[in-house]
Amino acid sequence: MSTALAIASVTHVLMDLLNNGLIDQDITSAIGTNVTVTALPPDRIDTTPANEQSQLNLFMYQTTPNLGWRNVGLPSRDVQGERVINPPLAIDLHYLLTAYGAHGLHTDILLGYGMQLLHETPVLVRDAIRRSLTVTSVSGGGLLPLALRALATSELAEQVEQIKITPESLNTEEISKLWTAFQAKFRPTAAYKASVILIQSRRSTKSALPVRGRKLYVEPFNQPVIEKIKSQATSSAPIIEDQQILPGYNLIIEGRNLRSDTVHINMSGIEVTPAVEDVSDTQIIIPLPASLSAGVHGVQVVHRILMGSPPVPHRGVESNVAAFVLHPQIIGTIIANSSEVALTVNPAVGETQRVVLLLNEYNPIPLNPPADVPPLSYSFHAPPMALLSPPAPTENIAIPISGVSAGVYLVRVQVDGAESPLRYDPAGQYDRPQVTIP
Repeated sequence: MSTALAIASVTHVLMDLLNNGLIDQDITSAIGTNVTVTALPPDRIDTTPANEQSQLNLFMYQTTPNLGWRNVGLPSRDVQGERVINPPLAIDLHYLLTAYGAHGLHTDILLGYGMQLLHETPVLVRDAIRRSLTVTSVSGGGLLPLALRALATSELAEQVEQIKITPESLNTEEISKLWTAFQAKFRPTAAYKASVILIQSRRSTKSALPVRGRKLYVEPFNQPVIEKIKSQATSSAPIIEDQQILPGYNLIIEGRNLRSDTVHINMSGIEVTPAVEDVSDTQIIIPLPASLSAGVHGVQVVHRILMGSPPVPHRGVESNVAAFVLHPQIIGTIIANSSEVALTVNPAVGETQRVVLLLNEYNPIPLNPPADVPPLSYSFHAPPMALLSPPAPTENIAIPISGVSAGVYLVRVQVDGAESPLRYDPAGQYDRPQVTIP
């Protein structure tokens, strides 16, 4: 593939082709004056009667993507964003061949010779490109300008596809718009297209090791489906659907197609492997991980596929994601004074979790207040755990309070929206946990 110097190299090769052709045809004798071949914008050519010279000008006025090559080599990056290939930039070059002359018929003669030369050279052969780009000196022993010497490194002759020169038909309106944009005086012009130029980067790419062996595996597509989430306080306790799920409980996953050779449960990024005897096609029983924080969690059944030699688990099929709420528990003794309530919760509260203390006035049935006097209730936010030094999950939380009337209160703690449960007496009235505010 060519380098970024390919565009200039094509222009130089075409200029060299025209210049050598005019010399071979002895055009100087035909018009009686020297002829030059240039590659300048039309507005930079002097067309005043006193200074206009006989010359052919080859101006590259536009580049367009090549439709046949534009999608070759895609995609160029892998899933990690690493460059794996350098796709070629495939473009076509559009030229205007314009003839200038100070005397009558000079422009027609020059344009005729120029069009004949390009017609007889529909393809820029590799040897001609090499000869044109490897000349490093001019007559008289002088050196070519640095820009022209740099073209020898363009590798234009080595690109995969050869460059073809074809005439283009421009109507009067298109020619008029071009010369209006050039802000130059119109001269006889022919349009040509050079196709295709393949420019490729030399940037380093990531190359994977070759594949030593190929193995194909066929597995039935039995996607697991989670239909219900239930819980169980202990292994001997009944399975209940709507009870609050607390730390240490067993999570009961019910659905279909749950059994597989390798079953894993993903709970908010924590992967757990259930015991084989606890997995059936319609139910999975799994203890909640001790590291699972309070709040809303998603659970998903993942079936790995064993592939390779020796067999290694690979990503297989995954179920839908079902949600459940893990409620925190208040454990131990609650210590309180008029400005702070200190308590211990399970599981530990993470540094980014939001904690709210809820206090509700406790009134036993014989001491219930009148119907028109509602019981007192308060809520207080705990300071962010991230302010602790060092910030880390903690079970012990101290929550500042203020303006609380003295009395006995039922205590709940809310972690990321999940509330700790209240316990009740045989009469069905909530009575624990409670704290006395002096």
